[in-house]
Amino acid sequence: MLIRMPVNTRELIDEIAALKAKRGAAILAHNYQRPEIQDLADVVADSLKLARSANGIDAPVIVLCGVHFMAETAAITNPTKKVLIPDLEAGCSLAATIQAEDVRTWRAEHPDGVVVAYVNTSAAVKAEVDYCCTSGNAVAVIKALPPHVPVLFLPDFFLGNYLRQVTGRQMDVWLGECHVHAGLTPDAVAAKRQEHTDAEFLVHPECGCVSTTLYSIATGDISRERTHIVSTEQMMDRARQSPARQFVVATETGVLHRLRGENPEKAFYPVAEEAECRYMKMITLEKLRDSLRDLKYEVTVPPDVASRARRAIDRMLAIG
Repeated sequence: MLIRMPVNTRELIDEIAALKAKRGAAILAHNYQRPEIQDLADVVADSLKLARSANGIDAPVIVLCGVHFMAETAAITNPTKKVLIPDLEAGCSLAATIQAEDVRTWRAEHPDGVVVAYVNTSAAVKAEVDYCCTSGNAVAVIKALPPHVPVLFLPDFFLGNYLRQVTGRQMDVWLGECHVHAGLTPDAVAAKRQEHTDAEFLVHPECGCVSTTLYSIATGDISRERTHIVSTEQMMDRARQSPARQFVVATETGVLHRLRGENPEKAFYPVAEEAECRYMKMITLEKLRDSLRDLKYEVTVPPDVASRARRAIDRMLAIG
């Protein structure tokens, strides 16, 4: 999708830079953000690296250009800092599929169970679970769990099913999905394989094509060496290290900006051009400017919720 830039973009960027300096702020952006937002950020990364960066960055104000649960995570782990999100409506369709009460219901039925939450969840849900994880360390988190206890993984069905397959761990999996990743189907991937026969495939584990991809690798229908199921940050690493010159990417298309910028000599093709998260694209230069100017919108988490959620987040940050 073509994103139109305002005529006064240069002035707007200069204004953002001046306000950023005035506030002593740091701008953190997710890999799915608009290109112009990524270009202004101090850190551009996936959810796990953003969480770690928020902890380590020396700034009294953090502007989180991502979605609401990411800003909540930054606020929980940085209680002395002011955490802002430029648009309060920047939510997450996946996070909306699970509520705290759902976790409490499962726990009542499995009092000795362990609950692992993908980071794409609200602070209220994180407060009810034992561990958080991201796509970058989910396998390591599942492998670190105590054996022989019931496990619930939430809320992403495709990631949870992938984890069952690669770790062999039996667990209940919540039936949630990201509307963007669920749309990246096996048929869409197969069509791109025919179109780009020499390309490596980089597939996010939230995608609807993951189980079929694993099966095709196991049966030898597709090359294990040229197919990688990885987080967006791991996509960056693989693209830099691989001798391949072409890549087909199965995730939200915002990641292509950074992939292409860091690897100008290589070609990157999306599985679906229309794979855009409308929530990630809500944050614009104007909204970033307004956030820094007016110190809005501050994201806070009630102390009792934050203290319980932090246990699960700290375990995530310590693993993998």
